[in-house]
Amino acid sequence: MDKLGRERGLISYATLADYNANMALATAGGTGPVNPALVRTASGSFVDGLAHFHLGKIFRLRTFIYLGTWLAIGLVLVYSLLTRERLELNVLHDRNPQFVRLSDGAIRNGYTVKLLNMIPEPRAIEVTLEGLDGGEMSIVGIDQAPSRSFSVPVEPDRLKTLKVFVRQPAGQIKKPVQSFEFRIEDKASSESAEYTANFNAPENGR
Repeated sequence: MDKLGRERGLISYATLADYNANMALATAGGTGPVNPALVRTASGSFVDGLAHFHLGKIFRLRTFIYLGTWLAIGLVLVYSLLTRERLELNVLHDRNPQFVRLSDGAIRNGYTVKLLNMIPEPRAIEVTLEGLDGGEMSIVGIDQAPSRSFSVPVEPDRLKTLKVFVRQPAGQIKKPVQSFEFRIEDKASSESAEYTANFNAPENGR
């Protein structure tokens, strides 16, 4: 408007409330057609009651409250993302059968163990059996003698599902239900997770 020698505000953004207020002013409250004389003074400038857009209509207390709320939500989401667990463990005990008696008298339980690697890099995860006196485990697909610890490779951003069998000699069984832990650890980052599972055996343990 300055380049054309016109008054500022002839073309501008307006809220719906401003538009309705200005139309009511120009039409004498809606009682007649638009009358420019109602919105301009004798000198041609706008009357004081004409609503104009200005920054104060945006930067109000309510706007800062909304901005602060969304900023707080964003910070919470970023914090949750940065502090989330990057290595997870889930274990499901076989329900049928709950246990199997082996030829040497030992009792074996089966478990489905899921390792979740939530970083875009491959990992070597150490899977360890803790507790359960005399207990050992074997993992289907891994050519290693029964042991209390296995190293399992896990691909980036992938879920690795393992079939794990845990056995305990008959002479070590003290009660029909025993608790023990599966523990996983990434030696490179020291991240770890644990899961408490149950080992089922016959009532007399033999």
